Amino acid sequence: MNVALRNTTNTPGGLFALPTHRLSLVNSWNSPANLILTIMTYGYIRVSTDTQTVDNQRYEIERFAQKESLVVDDWIEETTSGAKIYSKRALGKLLKKAQKGDLIIASEISRLGRSLFMVMEILNICMTKEVRVWTIKDNYRLGEDIQSKVLAFAFGLSAEIERKLISDRTREALKLRRAQGKKWWHDKGQRLRLNPKCVEKHDWIVAKIDEGMEKTKIAKRLHISTCTLYRYLVYTGLYTPENCQRECWKEHGIFR
Repeated sequence: MNVALRNTTNTPGGLFALPTHRLSLVNSWNSPANLILTIMTYGYIRVSTDTQTVDNQRYEIERFAQKESLVVDDWIEETTSGAKIYSKRALGKLLKKAQKGDLIIASEISRLGRSLFMVMEILNICMTKEVRVWTIKDNYRLGEDIQSKVLAFAFGLSAEIERKLISDRTREALKLRRAQGKKWWHDKGQRLRLNPKCVEKHDWIVAKIDEGMEKTKIAKRLHISTCTLYRYLVYTGLYTPENCQRECWKEHGIFR
């Protein structure tokens, strides 16, 4: 007797909440239960500004996938700086949901991150989870072979060394500033700088507020947090918090 429980991307609902992987459980008198997860192929695309287009990267990945007889199951596209920490990007969500054997394809390795440290950390996560990463222009093939395992160890060790160096440099810099009698903190009442994205789009923000657009939607369009938007609106006089009970606002006029 066979019992099969399935939830696929082509059927709504199901007994299991698995949006990206098919699960098949087969039980019979002659064979043990087997758990089969379908391997997913992800196409990752990142551009730094709204003026750049994702079409070129998508075309490269589609052409590469066709050449390698692959089908891209899901596309992850984002407009953000490569210097932004990966955990706060769509890439971070992808790394969390990717499973063993999955494949991430990018046009080049610099799409993952701008700094060598960040790229090494991302690749180390992929190696630890046994997620494959292929890039087209650089011709990287990070998978399950012995070379990839050696790279995973090297990436992890390099990332740990880099973290320690950054920590040591920070402590030394603070120690030097203290010895020189220089301040390394903000004075009370000193406001933080205005967000450069908001400054650049100031006229657009004013126009959208006049049109009645919700501030959460404005923040989403600018790729910033709602708190950052509110802080900008307060400091530019576009918004005044009426019932804000925060001590920093009541005493120093700082809205955080």
